[in-house]
Amino acid sequence: MLLHIPNVLDRGQVARMRSALDGATWTDGRETVGSQGAKVKRNQQLPETSPLRRELGREVMDALARHPLFHAAVLPQRVLPPRFNRYEGGGHYGSHVDGAVMALPDGGQLRSDVSCTLFLTEPGEYDGGELVISDLYGEHEVKLPAGDAIVYPSSSLHRVLPVTRGARMAGFLWAQSLVRDDAQRQLLLELDGSIQRLTQGGADADALLQLTGVYHNLLRRWSET
Repeated sequence: MLLHIPNVLDRGQVARMRSALDGATWTDGRETVGSQGAKVKRNQQLPETSPLRRELGREVMDALARHPLFHAAVLPQRVLPPRFNRYEGGGHYGSHVDGAVMALPDGGQLRSDVSCTLFLTEPGEYDGGELVISDLYGEHEVKLPAGDAIVYPSSSLHRVLPVTRGARMAGFLWAQSLVRDDAQRQLLLELDGSIQRLTQGGADADALLQLTGVYHNLLRRWSET
C-alpha cells in the first residue's frame, strides 16, 4: 500500500518546526544505520539525544494519532518516535530496504511493517529529493507539500534522489501494525472507506451494520496483539 496522507500538520505547525530545524545542530545521518546503509546514505539527522527531536517527535505523533486516515491505513500497534533528516548539496540515500526489527526507547522492539515520511519543505524550495518507492507496478516518485505524509510497506525497496538546489527536510518513522500483511491492511482500508461513504450517503442501516461486522471480524481474524 502506497498512500498519500494530506494535512497531517497545518501551516502554523510546519512553520514552527521549520524555524526550529533551521537553527538546529545536525549530525551525520550514517550514525543511525548499519554498515550496508552507511554505504549509500548521505544526509544529516537530528542527533538521537536531541531534546528538539523528542519535542518535535511528540508533536508529530500527536498529529498522526488525530488523523483518521493514518489510523485506518496503518492500524498502529507500536510506533518508533519520529526522527528528522535534511538533504542538501547533493545529499541522497541510495536504494535500500528498512531494517525489519528496531529498538524502542523503552527497551522493547518493533517490527517495521509500515514506513512513513512527513514532508516539511515545500516542493518548490528544492530540486531533486524525490522519494522513489518500488513495488510490483514499477517505481513511484513522491514529492509532497509540506505537512503531508506518505506511508508505504517497510519491505519496499526505496531511495531518495540527490538534492541539487535548496534543502529538503522531513520527519520519518516506522510502525508495527496490528495487521502484519500489507494486502490485508489494504483490504481493511478499502472496506473501512466504503463503510464511511455509505454511511454519509444514508445507506440502509441493517446493511451497514452487517458490513461493519465483516470489517471487525476480519480485523479480529488478522490482527496480532
